[in-house]
Amino acid sequence: MHIYNTHKMKLLKPLVLLVTAITINVNAQSSRPDKLYSSNGFGFSIPVGKTADYYGPKFSTTLGLNIGLGNGGLFLYPKLSLHAYQFNQLVADEGYTYKVQKGRSTTYLLNVALGYRKIVDKWAFYGFAGAGGGFILTPQASVNAATFEVNMKNKTNAMAIAEAGGGVEYNLGALNLFTEVSYMHGFRDIQNEKFNSVPISIGIKPNLSKLFKKR
Repeated sequence: MHIYNTHKMKLLKPLVLLVTAITINVNAQSSRPDKLYSSNGFGFSIPVGKTADYYGPKFSTTLGLNIGLGNGGLFLYPKLSLHAYQFNQLVADEGYTYKVQKGRSTTYLLNVALGYRKIVDKWAFYGFAGAGGGFILTPQASVNAATFEVNMKNKTNAMAIAEAGGGVEYNLGALNLFTEVSYMHGFRDIQNEKFNSVPISIGIKPNLSKLFKKR
């Protein structure tokens, strides 16, 4: 498990460094107010289509940034989706006899999107579309009949995704409240079916631009 976690972090590290570099560069080159927000959301990711045959929604979280581009409404939106699902296995994995029921599957998916925001008084309406990828973990179980033990491990499913959606924000000064809905499509199979879900989240977007200005 330690080796697996180390391998996963090595693969995610370049993506995180890229997003950090873009954030620092944009903030350094522009003095436009409200240029940078963090995004912290929680909610559910609802599986749709045949994905619902093996997944059920559980509590999920998202972490992201809204990075203003130019002086209009365009912004860059890198977002890490940490979705959780109830996993009801339909087909046993190769080398395994037993199918996991009511297990837990989690995602580590980074999407980098281009968005546009329209501000009306304290309200803002935005849409975005982008692509990315990462990992989806699905549980596996093996039974040792001699020792009466069940051994659990996770299978790592590499996944490329596309995601598009929209949201509404309400400004409270130093932060925005927001709600967001999107559609996420995976380009590889899980349980012999494509991965499709509708993440729904609410949360806050602290205004990081004001923090940088105070410094």
